[in-house]
Amino acid sequence: MKFGSHVSIREGYLGAAKQAAAMNAAAFQYFPKNPRSLSVKEFNRDDASLCKEFSEQHGLVSIAHTPYPTSLTPADDRKREAVVASLLNDLEITNACGSIGVVVHFGKQVEDGDPLVSYQLMIGVLNEVLSEWEGSCKILLENNAGKPGSMGTTLEELSRVRELCEAPEKIGFCLDTCHAFASGLWDGNNWEAVLAKGNELGYFNHLEAIHFNNSKYETGSGKDRHANIFGSGYITEEQFGQLIATPQLADIPFILETPKDTPTHEKEIRQLQEKWGSS
Repeated sequence: MKFGSHVSIREGYLGAAKQAAAMNAAAFQYFPKNPRSLSVKEFNRDDASLCKEFSEQHGLVSIAHTPYPTSLTPADDRKREAVVASLLNDLEITNACGSIGVVVHFGKQVEDGDPLVSYQLMIGVLNEVLSEWEGSCKILLENNAGKPGSMGTTLEELSRVRELCEAPEKIGFCLDTCHAFASGLWDGNNWEAVLAKGNELGYFNHLEAIHFNNSKYETGSGKDRHANIFGSGYITEEQFGQLIATPQLADIPFILETPKDTPTHEKEIRQLQEKWGSS
């Protein structure tokens, strides 16, 4: 299994890769720029190239995560323009670093009366971005953590939005286990049903990464509160074990976004490797 965690780019992109290697990780995630801003970053291309080279030499795989303000259902034209420019910038940085893709959260409902408005807006934004993108890394759509029935909480929605975009080959998926648990998509006891539905939809053919997080709240709570994998959340080791044993996920990076103080991510990665093995 390819276990890793989110790491800082405080020491640059190469520094992020070296941080992952120092933790004996096989994968890592990073913010390509300031996580609280949609501003376009003039990045150090030599540093990004060195990150790519180092990762290849050390067998590391990586993904990036868009800044928090990124929304595929922007509230107005001005926000939409900023999101499109920021996403293209994220893709350029991610591609230069040799990463699989950049994770972006599924959109939120913007109009109470007609949910189709939100889906159409989201598809329009994705089309606008991907019509200008020619690199190899992908946009990775992440499932939402809302209450059951909220937008972005089902595999059907994720798969259908990808299918309806003009360049579906440029879109993949990132499955967040805490979000899936919070939304009731995966209640801890229905993994076989989730797997069957995902296979039927072709979802797992395009799954590129997993955000590997436990949940501080019970399934169906709609609350996005991450907990450490072992001993502090509502998802049990046995339930995680069912997911990890799935053949389709054998080559997928499992990225921790768990609290990193006690234990540290380095220790938690070691715990995962001891429990379930490492590639």
